Amino acid sequence: MHLPHSVAPTRPSWPHIDAGGNVTTSKIEQAERDAVRSVWRLGDYHRFARTLIWDVGPVLVRAAGIGPGVRVLDVAAGSGNVALRAAEAGAEVVACDITPEHFEAGRREAARRGVELEWVEADAQHLPFHDASFDVVTSSFGVMWAPDQRRAAAELVRVARPGGTICVAAFTPDGGLGDFLAVFAPFMPASDAPSPAVWGDRDGVRGLLGHRVSGVRDELRSYVERVPGGPEGFCDFYRQTFGPVIAIYRGLEGDDSRRAQLDEAFLEFVVARNAGAPGGDAEVAFEYLITVAEVGEGLGG
Repeated sequence: MHLPHSVAPTRPSWPHIDAGGNVTTSKIEQAERDAVRSVWRLGDYHRFARTLIWDVGPVLVRAAGIGPGVRVLDVAAGSGNVALRAAEAGAEVVACDITPEHFEAGRREAARRGVELEWVEADAQHLPFHDASFDVVTSSFGVMWAPDQRRAAAELVRVARPGGTICVAAFTPDGGLGDFLAVFAPFMPASDAPSPAVWGDRDGVRGLLGHRVSGVRDELRSYVERVPGGPEGFCDFYRQTFGPVIAIYRGLEGDDSRRAQLDEAFLEFVVARNAGAPGGDAEVAFEYLITVAEVGEGLGG
């Protein structure tokens, strides 16, 4: 898909972008990357993000101490939830994502806000940037979905300069995500991949970043997903906009019984967590952990 560069002003390619070495992958890795991209391009991610998680962007910008002149990389940026806010704060920003289809909406947002940033197609597990290129590396509910968590964590550290900051927001295991994943797990192929909620667990995220960082601090927060139409509208919204949910439902095409079972389980999850008034919007709270860590001297590259 061609993404027009004329929608918003874009910086020239930065000298720290590595057109070679770090993006060399095997055919198997490329196939895995294509599979991930095929899922996340489904639906309408920008609508999903604007409706549900958009307000988390400024929270991360503040937590990471982003300000004028700071070099920022936002990993798994989507349509720019964090990256746009970092640019508004005066930072020099690169937004990268494995799914470049999200960038068109991001460029429109950038034009509307009058900010400049660069959009780069990139896999969180194979970031195409030189070592120690950025002052701050962020990810908001993004890197947590990388299949190889340790490799992705190592990449965040590698591209941050010594003394730089890594700031990640991820859903906690017991704050809604665990139950959400449990709804869909019986309808997915078996997998031994670790849960994305590892990034939202204090010990888990420290284990991923390991000795390469110091001064780790974190903060538990929550937000509410509000969707018109009550619990039924909430489920419909996810089925229309969120790629992973759409992909699971597509895998059930032709199996009306299994699809009905999933519909029932999904609705039960929303009804159980809904705090909205009867007849009003669905209001479902999710807890997340913000982790801020400093890259140790001599460990970023």
